[in-house]
Amino acid sequence: MSLFLGVDFGTSGARAVVIDEEGVILAQMRHPWQNGADWLICWQEALWSLLAQIPGQLRSGIDAIAINGTSSTILLTDSAGRPVDFPLLYNDPRGGTMLEFLKTAAPPKHTVLSATSSLAKLLWMEGLPNFPQAKYLLHQADWLAFLLHGQLGISDYHNALKLGYDVEQLCYPQWLEQLQIPIQLPTVLAPGAPIGELQPEIASKFGLRRDCVVCAGTTDSIAAFLASGAKLPGEAVTSLGSTLVLKLLSRTRVEDARYGIYSHRLGDLWLTGGASNTGGAVLRKFFTDEELRQLSQEIDPAQASNLDYYPLLTPGDRFPINDPHLPPKLDPHPDTPREFLHGLLESMARIEAQGYELLQQLGADQLTHVYTAGGGAANSTWTAIRTKYLKVPVVPSVQTEAAYGTALLARGYHLY
Repeated sequence: MSLFLGVDFGTSGARAVVIDEEGVILAQMRHPWQNGADWLICWQEALWSLLAQIPGQLRSGIDAIAINGTSSTILLTDSAGRPVDFPLLYNDPRGGTMLEFLKTAAPPKHTVLSATSSLAKLLWMEGLPNFPQAKYLLHQADWLAFLLHGQLGISDYHNALKLGYDVEQLCYPQWLEQLQIPIQLPTVLAPGAPIGELQPEIASKFGLRRDCVVCAGTTDSIAAFLASGAKLPGEAVTSLGSTLVLKLLSRTRVEDARYGIYSHRLGDLWLTGGASNTGGAVLRKFFTDEELRQLSQEIDPAQASNLDYYPLLTPGDRFPINDPHLPPKLDPHPDTPREFLHGLLESMARIEAQGYELLQQLGADQLTHVYTAGGGAANSTWTAIRTKYLKVPVVPSVQTEAAYGTALLARGYHLY
């Protein structure tokens, strides 16, 4: 029996899932992030930890592995794959200083015209002292896969979208090549396409098959979509993790950098959406998990909150308002924690509804159904509030782990 491993590097931690040919989950592994950790060390330790946690009797049956990472989290490496500087995470806004220049090069409304796009970050990184040592740009998922297969400079067209890769023509566009970026941009494959077998020392160390194939990966939010069960135009997935990510399956591609909207290719359809910096990370700043559970039970979702927030940890959002300087709005604080939580949940639901409304106004298919992934999917009060604002059925994803969607990618590697 063939087995498949999906690895998810999300905003709150790393997870892995082993599935069989029928998609049945046989094992699940987790590795939380440590506060204040060196990210590169943390990611590498997490990958080895997840592999080590796989039950021994399953390891020798794994045929293929795929990895997802957070969108637009990038790093520069030398010719041996060693990082030359710190990575820039998905929400790092320092690329905003390059937007005026980018506007002269990229087409209007292009998805790279965002402070957090991979290309904006890369142009900013050209000014770093260690940039002359850099040979390759890699996304988080690319570098982690490299640790397994040993081949540098390979990515997938989900991760490469915000680098400027043309996912319709499947090539780097001429305007991007004219920038003459002095390092090697990744060779781009379809998500799930086989890259190569595990390095022998990795296979030996973890008791994995020598012929286990490492596949091109994807982003964490697309992996969550793949896991959800959504398949038809008009069906959507909201990921309620540390951040709020919206994906709507559409027959029409929608791109508009003014609002942080972009579309990923998904077979013959388009996965259009955006990501807001609001979400679970804001809730956890003010409440423990137990407080969230208890206080949510005390909230009547049928009663409207009169509080109007824009919940952010730091200034700046990407979607549906794309403004790197957008200030958090968390005042006034009501008398009770329950009222405060009620106001936060309603405000996040309004942001979600605003996002889907904007996608439809710009030409995406009409919203018919919302699946929910991430930790927030388990909060029934939040679900009821969201249903009120979205006005369509809101249900948990068939599988809520992004790692499961990535395992499905690995399962499909033999199609290539």
